[in-house]
Amino acid sequence: MDYRFCPRCGGSLEKRSLRAVDPERLVCTACEFVFYLDPKVAVGTIIRMPDSQLVLVRRAIEPGYGLWVFPGGYVDRGEELGAAAVREAREESGLEVALDGLINIYSYAGNAPIIVVYAATVLGGELCGDDECLDARLFHPDTIPWDELAFRSTSEALRDYLRGVRIGVT
Repeated sequence: MDYRFCPRCGGSLEKRSLRAVDPERLVCTACEFVFYLDPKVAVGTIIRMPDSQLVLVRRAIEPGYGLWVFPGGYVDRGEELGAAAVREAREESGLEVALDGLINIYSYAGNAPIIVVYAATVLGGELCGDDECLDARLFHPDTIPWDELAFRSTSEALRDYLRGVRIGVT
C-alpha cells in the first residue's frame, strides 16, 4: 500500500533516508513526522484433540481462499498474545482451548505479518467454522492436506509441531 499523505497534518509524504543503516522511511514534507510502517501481529493455534487429531479450517476469505490453516488471526491493539490465540481459536473453530506452549514465531521478508503460533489442547466446545471458514475438520497427522495449506507459516508451524518443537510455556 502506498501512503501519500501525513496522518498528522495532511502534508505530502516522501521517502527519505534518515540513517545510513536504516531503510528509507516515509517523512512528511510539511511537519517532518516520520510515518513508520510497522508489521501486523497474528496468532495461530495448532489444536490437538484427545484422539491426537488436529483442527484445520478451510478459509472463506482471501488470501488463501479455499485452503486449509489452523485457527488464527490478527491481534487487536492492546490485546495479550495468548488471549488473542484463545479468542481466535474459539471464533474460528468453536472450541475452547488451553495453550500448551509456544511453537515458534514466523516472519518472512517482504510480508507484513509476524505469526506467533501456539500448541493448544481442546477443553470443550463443538467443532464448527465461522463466517471466515468454509469448513472445519479434524486431521490425523498422516492425513494433513499438505498441498492445500494456505501459507508457508501454516506448513512450517505444522511441521515444527509434529517434530515436537516448543519454545516455551505461556
